[in-house]
Amino acid sequence: MKPKERRGRILELLHQTVRVTVDELSESLNTSRETVRRDLALLSQEGLLRKIHGGATTAQSAQESPLGVRRANARLEKIRIGKTAARLFKPGDSLLVNCGTSTIFFAEELAKQGPFTIVTNATLVAQAMWNSENRGPIHLLGGNYFGEAFETLGPQLVEQIQKVYADHAVLAVGAINESGKFMDYKVDEAYVSRTMIECARSVTVLADSSKLHCNALFHICGPEKIDRLITDKQPDAVLDSLLKLAGVEIIIADEVEDEL
Repeated sequence: MKPKERRGRILELLHQTVRVTVDELSESLNTSRETVRRDLALLSQEGLLRKIHGGATTAQSAQESPLGVRRANARLEKIRIGKTAARLFKPGDSLLVNCGTSTIFFAEELAKQGPFTIVTNATLVAQAMWNSENRGPIHLLGGNYFGEAFETLGPQLVEQIQKVYADHAVLAVGAINESGKFMDYKVDEAYVSRTMIECARSVTVLADSSKLHCNALFHICGPEKIDRLITDKQPDAVLDSLLKLAGVEIIIADEVEDEL
């Protein structure tokens, strides 16, 4: 395969999956990891993708893939994160939970341990908790409904959150950049996360490693606002040190069973 054709194929695969690893590309293209890394470096210089640790993601910082696509991407990693996160909370706790693929997997695990008091703008989170045999109160925040993401958003929703003070906020985010800023792709989602942070005693962020060293368009908060980050791989030394200096506890998710 000629270099130009190979790089075109890399961009095709990235368009389909949003995130690719060097190992996946090496196997798919039947070429060495070194060749793949050189291709990624060149494509990154041209602004056609964004390099991340161990692979690449799309260059677009203003747009996120549909929820269904994101739920399929890094599925095992998100299941690991959800299982690990669910063990950190005690029955009877109150939780503010935003909408995201990681928080949906988290809610499916948390529902097995109830009862909890849940306040959320995500219909799939509410449904997962409703399915629990030992469920607690579930408060679904009202606002403008966005069916493609199964969430409610808007200023009236933010006002509702401001009337709550929960034990914990559990948040999915769009990106965590090299400076440790937590970010999202939609301004309304960023407002929701920001308000939940201000209305909770403790803040836990769930983010698989594809979200690390990435940028999104809207700022949520700095690392000093976050108590725990649960991810599937250790951040690189610089980001790891920056987050820990800000007081963020970094928890690496446990492995899950083989059948998953």
